[in-house]
Amino acid sequence: MPIPTTSNSTRSGSGALSHLRVADFSRVLAGPIATMVLADLGADVVKVEQPGVGDETRTWGPPWWGDGEDATSTYYLSVNRNKRSIALDLRDPEDLVVARRIALGADVVVDNFRVGTMARFGLDRDSLAVEHPSVITCSVTGFGSEGEGAALAGYDFLVQAMSGVMSITGQADGEPTKIGSAMVDNLTGLYAAIAVLAAVERRRETGEGQHVEVSLMSAALAGLLNVGSGHVVADTDPGRLGNRHPSIAPYQPYHTADGVLAIAAASPALWDKFCAALGRDDWRSDERFTDNAARMLYVDDLEAEIESVLARDTTAGWLSVLRAAGIPAGPINTVRQAFVEAAELGLAPVDVLDDGGSTGGRAEAFRSVRSPIQMSATPPTVRRRPPSNDQHGAEVRAEVRSSPEVEEPA
Repeated sequence: MPIPTTSNSTRSGSGALSHLRVADFSRVLAGPIATMVLADLGADVVKVEQPGVGDETRTWGPPWWGDGEDATSTYYLSVNRNKRSIALDLRDPEDLVVARRIALGADVVVDNFRVGTMARFGLDRDSLAVEHPSVITCSVTGFGSEGEGAALAGYDFLVQAMSGVMSITGQADGEPTKIGSAMVDNLTGLYAAIAVLAAVERRRETGEGQHVEVSLMSAALAGLLNVGSGHVVADTDPGRLGNRHPSIAPYQPYHTADGVLAIAAASPALWDKFCAALGRDDWRSDERFTDNAARMLYVDDLEAEIESVLARDTTAGWLSVLRAAGIPAGPINTVRQAFVEAAELGLAPVDVLDDGGSTGGRAEAFRSVRSPIQMSATPPTVRRRPPSNDQHGAEVRAEVRSSPEVEEPA
């Protein structure tokens, strides 16, 4: 069945950040995620790319959108909607002048170059602030801008390995495993967007800009959450538990008669409801299972007991029973199934921009994953397809020629 979508044509009004201009010197993933979040919320984002080559992710496929030389990777498309593109060679003096004027006319300048690159081109916070003291700059780094880590390049997979994320992911008797999507880049981009908005609010009060930095490594460590806290506070160094939780039970997938069902009975009240739903009220008085601490000590016994009951019916049958009882439970979906189920649950997970344009050589409506943000007055919108390299070059060059050297933000 078709997945329900949200058409941009049904939306109106200005985005919450329509007053912001962003000069985006970032590429690949973490930086572009941050700037796309700002762009979805209305900011005018100008993406500065290398002439000819463009953002590296344009060639990271399959899968592709379009055919032949016009094909564009869906990787690039995933994080670059709502932006305008201009191609500039920062080593070319004339192009560097244009780049600097773009930065001086922006509220926010974002980059994820190696440490020192923006300063070399006079595009760092200190250089820009001489003429534009209210500018906010944001650098996404791999391992920070000071110390030995400043010289290291950062990529999501590398940081998953170095941050401990892989050490806690995978089967207990298997190899360390990376998360299936670029969660470190995603976290870093979101932290960067949050930090930029905090800096914008601070500037509204004081009129002063500042420099923001988020590193992949720091974001990954923060993303360890309870696992990281366990180490910092209790000096633990946990390993892999497969799909079990280190602190909660029942909170894992369990086998049914025909498949697997994820169950999260994560509170005393839910445990009581779970026991009743499975017809095992005796578990509540069983000394092995009386509370969460006991259940963690006897988690193998608990798994065997639960699966002995679940084996009596199918995944669909138990899902119906558990959801009726208010127990958080769900199937382990494929990506395709996840989008179908999200649509059935009323989330409209796909956004469609039917503007008559083309992307990657294909003249059809552009589909993208809908922003998870909902706002009653100024919701995020999809207004522009991800641009081709230098698609808006002439337009942006005309703007910087006709505008003052510095235009202070409101």
